[in-house]
Amino acid sequence: MQGPLIISLDVSTRGDLFSLIDKFDRDEKLTVKIGMEFFYGEGPQIVRDLLDRGYDIFLDLKLHDIPNTVKNGMKQIGRLGVTFTTVHALGGSEMIAEAKQGLVEGAKEAGVPTPKLLAVTELTSITPEGLANEQNSKLSMVDQVVSLAKLAKSSGADGVITSPLEVSALKREVGDDFWYVTPGIRPKDFPKDDQSRTASPAEAAEYGSSALVVGRPIIKAADPVAAYHKMLEEWEDAKR
Repeated sequence: MQGPLIISLDVSTRGDLFSLIDKFDRDEKLTVKIGMEFFYGEGPQIVRDLLDRGYDIFLDLKLHDIPNTVKNGMKQIGRLGVTFTTVHALGGSEMIAEAKQGLVEGAKEAGVPTPKLLAVTELTSITPEGLANEQNSKLSMVDQVVSLAKLAKSSGADGVITSPLEVSALKREVGDDFWYVTPGIRPKDFPKDDQSRTASPAEAAEYGSSALVVGRPIIKAADPVAAYHKMLEEWEDAKR
């Protein structure tokens, strides 16, 4: 499956957000990511405002709590009408299953499609050394990500958030009928910043990513619209 190139709107204020997205044609169909920083400052109204513009929303809050708390939180998210949302796979099978149930119930109450539930495997900022020495995992990075993805799929998730570097192994081990949404996407000449496992759009397509998440290479560009279209063209061309 081929999904969108998602713009990560990692900004601090409402003014910054609309200053950025107002550069795009109002008729352009965008998928945008709202993360913790902005959602905690602005709340659900910003999601409604972006939905009113016709955008698809990836609400990336990475819920990780006891199953009942996550279920009730996901009910609220399910009512909003977003397209994607996230939990941490490390929360376990019961939490993931309850998250999905909360989304289904909330969406049904609101009369909107159920959001796709994506489980975060290992953050792209985690290095193999951090996995071994801080998380005390005896698995390699690839084996850890595959294990978490299998857990997520068997628990009802629709896909995972993962580094593009693990996608090939995931597709072999977990299957093609699953979303592999990959952050850490950079043009070849762009700094890695705090991402340790990155790829270009063409490389991500070659690995088999389903959708891309791109932040700073677009929102920090001198011309964000041109940067978006350049990366989108590379992504779409590579997937043909």
